[in-house]
Amino acid sequence: MFEPVIAPSGTLLGLLQRGRGDGTLHALAAPRAEALAALNSCVTADPRRDWQVESRSLYYARLYLDLAGDLGGIEAHLFGAEDRLDEEEGRTGLALSVLGHLASYGRADAVLLLRRYADTGTNWAWALDELALRDDDAGLRALGRSVLARFPETPEGGARLAAAVRDAYEPRPWRLWEESPSFGARLRAAREQGSFDRWQRQLSPSGPQPGWGVAAVFAWAEEGAERGTPRHVPAARCLAAVAGPEDRPEILAAAAGGAGRAARATALHHLILAEPGNPAVLDLIEAAAEDEAVVAAFERMSGPHALDRARGWAHRPDALGAAAGRKLADHGTAADAALVLGALRESVRADGPDAAGLSVLVDGAGRLGIACAAPVLRHVYRETASSWIRGRAARALAATDPSFAAGFAVECLWDCEETTREVAAVHATTGDARVVDRLRRLAADPAEEEDVQSAVRSRIAPDPQPM
Repeated sequence: MFEPVIAPSGTLLGLLQRGRGDGTLHALAAPRAEALAALNSCVTADPRRDWQVESRSLYYARLYLDLAGDLGGIEAHLFGAEDRLDEEEGRTGLALSVLGHLASYGRADAVLLLRRYADTGTNWAWALDELALRDDDAGLRALGRSVLARFPETPEGGARLAAAVRDAYEPRPWRLWEESPSFGARLRAAREQGSFDRWQRQLSPSGPQPGWGVAAVFAWAEEGAERGTPRHVPAARCLAAVAGPEDRPEILAAAAGGAGRAARATALHHLILAEPGNPAVLDLIEAAAEDEAVVAAFERMSGPHALDRARGWAHRPDALGAAAGRKLADHGTAADAALVLGALRESVRADGPDAAGLSVLVDGAGRLGIACAAPVLRHVYRETASSWIRGRAARALAATDPSFAAGFAVECLWDCEETTREVAAVHATTGDARVVDRLRRLAADPAEEEDVQSAVRSRIAPDPQPM
């Protein structure tokens, strides 16, 4: 998949792509056609860089409800010719998740679209999972024939069916179909085959074996590197299981680079756990500072020796210097505030508001209460395309910026991330007329997360009951 193209943060589309609360507020104030066009653009071209840590579906579903928007744009996206050409689930996953939330809010048209897509669409399994949580038994049973028709009654089709049953995120539809006289025997056989396949994989591991020694572990790590699959972290765990005192010279030699880069990273990851107080390990890391895997080993270190060395390395203009700044942000003291602030500013200056590792520096600024970090934190909040980083910036601003409660905290009540809405529910000033109304809506919304609603209940009293 291509990197999403994110519009400027000052535009309606840019706000909605980022999932900012101001996106909803601006959309509700904009001409309805313009707002729906921007919303459809977001849902049909997922703007997230990492869907595993960023939320959007509930945010967009709520806006469809607020705008009373029709689902024609989603329908065209799901059932266009591209659905046959692009089988990546990321192309339609966000749209299907939005339909799932709309179905939970009672939108019958969303349920019908999900049923239709589960019946004919390429990413049918995702649609089926959404329906499994929201549709009735009759609706799910009606899909059984078309779903099972995807799996021909051949050895290959049977294997694919067993994998589908085994890997289903929501098993409810499969259990309903298993009760059917038409499909029951075939599905029971598929379920048993899936269980057998899982058991067989457990009996035939492809990784390290009993009897391996230090050299074999290093060779396994090097083999992974040659295949483009880094194994130095699991290899280090294996090394802890097989290495004895007599193997220490071999491990130190590997840590110095004598057995290859993957072996060096494996040995150093092992040594930071086995000998956390040994300053010689830090010398070995400094000598191999050009290796990202070695720098990652330093980031896993803790204790006073690592912090002292980080203070000396924080000014380095390389990856090890950047890692040192993150180390101080994570574990440093108030005396390290200037170094953490410098690392934060340099990261944003050099790599922008979506820089790798930026979230650690943002957290550190909040943890250490660095008040003069507020301007750069506000910049990160406004400009980052990552709702996950923005949420961290909001928490840091709550600890560093006195204007947060009456400023960004208000819009955060409409944010796409539940943790950001929770921060807002705790901090947003009730002097803004919009805040109390929004808090009450969140408290009454059955789709809202419990942590958010708990924070809301701590701020507002329940409505008085009529006498």
